Amino acid sequence: MAMAWLFVNTSQGQSRITKEEYIEKYKKIAVEEMKRSGIPASITLAQGILESGNGNSTLARKANNHFGIKCHNWDGEKHYHDDDAKDECFRKYDSAEESYRDHTDFLMKTPRYRFLFEYRSDDYKSWAHGLQKAGYATSKTYASDLIRTIEENKLYIFDSGDYTRKVNLNRKDSDEDFTISLKKRKIYERNRIKYIIAQEGDNLVSLTKELDLFSWQLRKYNDLPEGYEVRPGEILYIQPKRNRAEVGYDFHIVKEGETMHAISQLYGIKLRKLYRRNHMEPGTEPVVGQKLWLRKTMPRSEMSHTNTLGDK
Repeated sequence: MAMAWLFVNTSQGQSRITKEEYIEKYKKIAVEEMKRSGIPASITLAQGILESGNGNSTLARKANNHFGIKCHNWDGEKHYHDDDAKDECFRKYDSAEESYRDHTDFLMKTPRYRFLFEYRSDDYKSWAHGLQKAGYATSKTYASDLIRTIEENKLYIFDSGDYTRKVNLNRKDSDEDFTISLKKRKIYERNRIKYIIAQEGDNLVSLTKELDLFSWQLRKYNDLPEGYEVRPGEILYIQPKRNRAEVGYDFHIVKEGETMHAISQLYGIKLRKLYRRNHMEPGTEPVVGQKLWLRKTMPRSEMSHTNTLGDK
């Protein structure tokens, strides 16, 4: 599939849609489609942003096609557009919302994307790498482009199923604001802790040298074992994590596949503190549906319920 976002071209007299306007306009349908299919809303929005140039591409304006989907196995209206070849056939929709729904159906019904639905709906990094692996786009940087778009625009907040929140890209006190730029990467903040997003080819040794840290610091800051292999797209804190989550994140409901380490990274909490707050033995893992306290210690009245969950 070609990437329609390479062909952004607006007609004279038509005002361009900003990225923030695009997110506000389509976040609801992205969340609705996530609830229907399990595709992360952040992934859908990021693909729409990239493929349609924030809804400003010729394909988006003339055919309401926000995802660059071509006419394969399509009986509906068609739009012809120069892409990898001249006059290629793309699907044409009555509305952008119809394009969003067909994007869901396309991924669900196409065999080469079937493995993606084994990932959680909040695991946008696996979805991004999976889409590139499955050949959704020709770009070799498609996964990193999606992840960067999600991180920079805080699209992951919609993976909780909440489309009522307004993303303010200009806030300086939000949890993922750009703060510093190094030669090769950006540094972000979460819970007032600086972190980076690991890239292809990164390892603890190379990052230690690049960031001018001692050899033990990255491992300690991120609760990592000796010899840990860094995965592209993961968060790596370059300062010590905190004892509790920031204000507004009192607890976390465990989803399938989540580990204590992953949750500690998600909120920037020291792993041992997360265990201690929830009266759990270090090395044990939570169960799906368990309530983990992030800012205060679990009330003793809930301890028996947690033990019951653990016995299932």
